[in-house]
Amino acid sequence: MYRLRFMLLTLVLLVGSAGFAQQQDSAHQPSAHQYGAPAAAGQWDGSPEGVAYSEFNHHLAGVFVLLIGLSELRGGLGLSMLAWSRFLLPLAMLGAGGYLMIWSDHEAWPIGYKSFAETYFSDDWETIQHKLYAILILSVGAVEFLRWTGKVTHIAWKMPLPVLALIGGVMLFLHSHGTHPSVHKIAIHHGVMGATAILAGLCKIMAGTKPQEGRSPWGLAWTALVLLISLELLVYTE
Repeated sequence: MYRLRFMLLTLVLLVGSAGFAQQQDSAHQPSAHQYGAPAAAGQWDGSPEGVAYSEFNHHLAGVFVLLIGLSELRGGLGLSMLAWSRFLLPLAMLGAGGYLMIWSDHEAWPIGYKSFAETYFSDDWETIQHKLYAILILSVGAVEFLRWTGKVTHIAWKMPLPVLALIGGVMLFLHSHGTHPSVHKIAIHHGVMGATAILAGLCKIMAGTKPQEGRSPWGLAWTALVLLISLELLVYTE
C-alpha cells in the first residue's frame, strides 16, 4: 500500500506540475492579437502562440520519454541495483498520457471551446490522433503498472509496450499538420521519430523473445532508441 500511494502521489505531481508549467508558459506568450493575427481556431497553427504551445508539449513529452529510457537502462544493462527505477516507466507513461489527454490541443475538450463530441467525433484528424495517443499510452502505462507491481505475470503482458512503439511509429508517418506553415519540417521530424519508434519496438520484441541472463543487446538497443526519441523530442522545433 505504501508503494502504491507513493506511485499515485508521484503521478499526480508529474501531471499537475506539467499542466501548471504549460499554463505559465502560455501566460507569458504574447497573444495572437499582439502579432496582428486573429485568434480564430483555424489560424492557431503557425502563430507564435501555437508554435510555443506545440514545442512545449513536444519538449515535455521528451522529458517523459527520457524517464522511460532511464527506467529501461537498468534492465538493458542487467543491473540489479536501483530496482525502484523500474517504476519510472509506468509513472512516466501514465503522466504523459494524462497530460496529453487534457492539454494536447488548446481548442479541444476539456480545456478548449470544443465539446467532447466535437473533439472525438469530428473530421479533425490531428486532434483525434493526439487523443488516440493519449488513450494508448494510458492503457499501456496501466498494463506496465500492473506488471511491475506483480498483478499480472504472464509473458504476453510484455507485448503491449513494444506494440505501442510500433503503432505510435506508424501513426507518426500518418500525422499531418496540413495548415501549418512549417508542415514539411514537421513531417521530417515526425518521420524520423516514427522510424526510430518502429526500430525500438522491433528491438523490444526481440529482447522479449530471446530471454537471457545479464546484459541484453536487444534490450540495450531498445533503451538507446528510446533515449534517442527523447532527444528528438527535446530538440523539436517548428
